[in-house]
Order: sequence, then structure tokens, then C-alpha cells
Amino acid sequence: MENLIWLIPILPLLGFFILGLGASKLPKGAAGVIGCASVMIAFALSIGLAGTVFTNGGLEQNLFTWVSSGTWSVDFGFLVDPLSLIMMLVITGVGSLIHIYSTGYMHDDERHNYFFAYLNLFIFFMLLLVMSNNYLLLFAGWEGVGLCSYLLIGFWFKVDEYNEAAKKAFVMNRIGDLGFLLGLFLILVYFGTLNYDGVFDSEKLSQMPVGVLTAITLLFIVGAAGKSAQIPLYTWLPDAMAGPTPVSALIHAATMVTAGIYLTIRSHALFDLAPISMQVLTYVGLATSIFAATIGLKQNDIKKVLAYSTVSQLGLMFFALGLGAYVAAFFHLVTHAFFKALLFLGAGSVIHGLGGEQDIRKMGALRKILPITFIVFLIGTLAIAGIPPFAGFVSKDQILLAAYEKSPILFAMGVFASLLTVFYMFRMFFLVFYGQNRVDHDTLHHAHESPAAMTVPLGILALLSVVGGFLNWPALMGGGDWLQHTLSGVLGVEEGHEHHHAISPSTEWLLMGIVVALVVGVIGLAYSLYVQRNTVPVADEQEEGFGRVLNRKYFVDELYSTLFVKPAQTLSEWFGRIVDPKILDGAINGIGQSILSLGSVLKNIQQGAVGLYLFVFAVGIVILLALQILL
Repeated sequence: MENLIWLIPILPLLGFFILGLGASKLPKGAAGVIGCASVMIAFALSIGLAGTVFTNGGLEQNLFTWVSSGTWSVDFGFLVDPLSLIMMLVITGVGSLIHIYSTGYMHDDERHNYFFAYLNLFIFFMLLLVMSNNYLLLFAGWEGVGLCSYLLIGFWFKVDEYNEAAKKAFVMNRIGDLGFLLGLFLILVYFGTLNYDGVFDSEKLSQMPVGVLTAITLLFIVGAAGKSAQIPLYTWLPDAMAGPTPVSALIHAATMVTAGIYLTIRSHALFDLAPISMQVLTYVGLATSIFAATIGLKQNDIKKVLAYSTVSQLGLMFFALGLGAYVAAFFHLVTHAFFKALLFLGAGSVIHGLGGEQDIRKMGALRKILPITFIVFLIGTLAIAGIPPFAGFVSKDQILLAAYEKSPILFAMGVFASLLTVFYMFRMFFLVFYGQNRVDHDTLHHAHESPAAMTVPLGILALLSVVGGFLNWPALMGGGDWLQHTLSGVLGVEEGHEHHHAISPSTEWLLMGIVVALVVGVIGLAYSLYVQRNTVPVADEQEEGFGRVLNRKYFVDELYSTLFVKPAQTLSEWFGRIVDPKILDGAINGIGQSILSLGSVLKNIQQGAVGLYLFVFAVGIVILLALQILL
């Protein structure tokens, strides 16, 4: 099995080529089978590696020398340790469920086969990213997921708005990628290698100046902020909702947005020695979490609400990383993959059942019309809210405990962000499934529950959202801290046990009880507003005061447009109107015209007039003689 590591990323790549080359000829059913099977077999192979990896700590496979220059070289190689293997299981496992769901959701789309080709390519690049044993191959996967997000967000390219969203995601990510790339250059200059074993060598790290490590990690944070949608590079993610809903689930749960978190955890040896970078991570994450959560309070598009919840949850993960709680951050990444995929696919089921409607103000009382979707959506909402024993409760609790250990103020701010999430998630849930039915008559007449191809993956994700927390169920509550022990070899044993030694069990129980009580209280507040009082959000144009500010997302898009987009457009138009036709074209045409004129003059000399030739010859001799006499 160990010799087949390379096959895991190759399978979805093979599926991409088959689907891409045969897109116009393959029947939809066959395309769906190829797309799903390639990822599911990769998932099965990843499971097959679990016993060896979790027992022995990791496997490494170098296939060939990829780049060689002077004294350094980079292999095309894979590292499968507990960290990368769990990522592989999430990518291929959740990715398989999204593929299966897509066979139902995208069945009637005219570009059905291309959609599966792009999904497979997305899985391939994400696997490349997490399986690489060096930064260069990681960067190849990093760029690849950026390309796939562009292709899939703009999948319905006949709609201009969707194309704009795809371009926005592409440009914002390029900004982050530049930071990451500069960080790689610094590593190459100071470490002389891009291989993990060379960069993470403890002796070499101990001799490295703190300033260099700080510069590298800050540049990595820029890259991670782009991929994982953190301030100030977060605005592409909510707009990425333009793509088909399974794409949203894939981006938000199993692939792209997890890349920044993974990069930081994989590079923890560098971050551990750069305290300034850790502080930046802490405050960027906390600010993003609160900022996005407040925006979520006033969003009425079911997918936009979920998008801002993703930004907020990613902020919590950054927050945990900055606190040095790598296991807690990674644990939340895994549980978030379960319940966020569930919520997005559940939202897709609502949209599918209502013929494309996405405005939660035009829904209501759907629990009896969409009973399966209602149940799984409730489970997903309870999980992200942090109600025990659902998956989000345990992972979020461990982040908050790490925050309390650093500072009660940080703990309070983390709790505040979490409570905002609870409110807007249950606001959405109650407006969709409870209260008065606000669906228009024709849509309601055709409303229906989704087919089994969509509800079965929803059921599996719902189960994972219930039991996912047991991956790292704390010893305090009778668990074994499995994930913490499993990752201790990758991240260091000391980190994994920090909060258990610093916080007494009674304090931990007290904090847990306070947070759960607050969460229940916020759910009750949302129930009172949106079920008992039947409150329905007003139209966007009727929002006033701070509500309007939140509804318009703090006008950040408008600010970016004024500061960057419009000046860039004005400059490019000026170049197109003045510089290109009048300066560049004028210079190039002028050179050409000068050469033509010179040729026209010179051709008179070459006209075959022997008398003229003799005259010039004689004049030349006279000039030469004169010069000789004078000089």
C-alpha cells in the first residue's frame, strides 16, 4: 500500500483528463461515475494508509528530481504523516460526498461533464498541496486550487456577475500568493532548500535570525489570508457564492479555504520562533471572526449567510493558531469541514426544492415540505452553534479554552464572535423552516424534497457533524484526546497538553457551562424574534442606520473599488487612449517611417547611374587627400 501513495492524487487527475477530453461524448451517467469513483478510490486508498501512518508516524516517497539548479534541488515527493493524512481523508471523503450530491444537483446542467472534470482537478491540486514534502510542490497545488476556484466560481460564465466574482477571487488570491512566493524566496536564500526536512531542521532553525523568520512567516500570513479569506483579503469568498452550490461546499469545507490554515500548521516550526507573527495571527483572526459575524447578522441570501459564517470560523482558526493552539485550530478545521459541507449542501437542497430561490425572506415553514433537509440543516446549525455533543462544540470549546489561558479578554472576545454566529445561524434557520410561509404560490406548488443522490450525502455529513467531536473528545469528559495524541509527533507533545495543565478541571467545567448557557440564551432570543413574533427582515433598501452599514458589509467593496479598482481602470483606460496609440504606437511607427525614409534616400545611391558613382568616388578621394594633408 505504501508504494501506491502516488496513485492517490493521480486518480482524480486521471478522472479530469477522461472527463475533459470526452466531455462532449460521455453520457452524464458515465461522467458522474468516473468523477465520483476516482475520488472515492482515492479515499479508500487513504484509509488503507491510516494504520501504518498513525502507528509509525509517517511515510515519504520521492518519485523523481523535479528541479535542480547548482547546489540545490527539489524532488517531486510526497509526505504522508498524521497531519497530511487527516487532510487527505477530509478532502477525498467530504469531496466524494460532494461529488455524489452533484450527480443530482447538476443533473440537468448542459455543462455537466465539464463540471465534474473541474471538481476532479480541484481535488487533485488540493491533494498535491497537502501531500507534498516540500514548499515548491505545495506552491504548485496552491496555485492549482486558485485556478480551479476561478473555473468553478465562473462556471456559469454567461452571467457577467458570476464572471466578475471569478475574477475577483482570482485577483485577490494573486495578491496573497505574491506574499507566499516572496516567503519562499526568503526560505531558499537563507535555508538553501525548500524541502521540509531541510527547513525544519532544529539545528538550522536555532541559528536563524529572528528577523528572517519573522519576515518569512509574515509573508506566509499574507498568503494564508488570501486563501483562507482573512482581513483584508476576505471579500472574494462571499462573492464566490456565484458558483454552483456544490462548489461552494467544496471550497468552504474540503479544499481551498483550508489551505492557509494547513500552511500555517505545517510551518509551525517557523511560527513558533516568530512571536510577532503569532500576535498578527491572533489579532487578524479575532478581528476577522467578529467583523464577518456582524455582517452575517444582516445578510438575507442563504448562501451569503453561510459564506460569512465561513469567514468567521476561519477567523477563529487563525485566532487559535496565533495562540499556539495548533491542535485546536486543526480540530476545528476538520469539524468545520463536516458541518459546513452539510450546511451548504443543505442550502443547495432548499434552493433546489424552491426552484432557485435563495432569499430567506421568501421562505418560511419549510420543515414539513423538506423534512429531510430540515433535520440535517438543524444538525448542522446546532454543530456550528456549539451545542454539546455536536462536533462544533468540542472544537470551538478548545479554542476558547486556549484563549482563556492567554487572557480572559481574548476569551470574552472569542465568545462574543461565537454568540454572533449562533444568532445569525438560527435567524436563518428559523426564517427558512419556521414562521409563516412566504414562498410565492407557483414556487410552493412545485416545492419538493431532494432526490436520494442528494439526501444520502446529507445524511452521512449529518452523522459526521454529530460524532466528529469524538475525534478529540477531551479527557475531562471521559474522552482520550485522540487527535491531540495523534498529532503530537508532528506538532510537539508540549503544545498538545498546554491547556490541560494550565486550567483546572473545575474552571474548565465552569467556562464550558457559561458558554453553553449563553448559546442557549441566544438561540432563545432568535426563536422569540423570528418564530414567536414572526419578524421578517425588511427589504435591503429599507435598512437604516447601522443596520444599513451591516447590510452593505461596511461598504468595504465600495471602499476597495474607490481606492484600487477605479484608479486602476482609469489608469488602464488612459494607457489605452493616450500611451498606447499616441506614444508607443507613435514611437514604433516613427522608427519604421524613419527607416523607410532612410531607405528611400539610400535607394537613390543604388540607382545604377555610373556618372554619379564616379562623381562621389572622386569627391571621396579629394576629401581623404585633404584630411591627410591637414592632419
